[in-house]
Amino acid sequence: MLTMIRAIVRPEKADKILAALMDAGFPSVTKYAVAGRGKQRGIKIGDVTYDEIPKVMLMSVINPADKDFVLDTIMKTAKSGVKGAFGDGKIFVSDVEEAYTISSGVKETEFESERGPV
Repeated sequence: MLTMIRAIVRPEKADKILAALMDAGFPSVTKYAVAGRGKQRGIKIGDVTYDEIPKVMLMSVINPADKDFVLDTIMKTAKSGVKGAFGDGKIFVSDVEEAYTISSGVKETEFESERGPV
């Protein structure tokens, strides 16, 4: 079974995360522009409350053996400063039951990375 990682991060961190993943041998990532809020319920500036904050979602499907490495790479790159800050983001990990390549119809059972096969 494959593993899907979805990371919701600050927009200004997205390109750094993509570069770190590419350098680590994980070039396959889908990038979405999203908006939402976390526990802080948005941000208030003066009299205006912004409850939908722009974020970026990065999604990648990887081999389960690479999960901890990829999570660590994302967390280190996405964190603001040493301690981090509200709004740095959230990562969701889930199993992928099946994956298919549309052009060939081939069912994928593992993905290759520069780190080698599982």
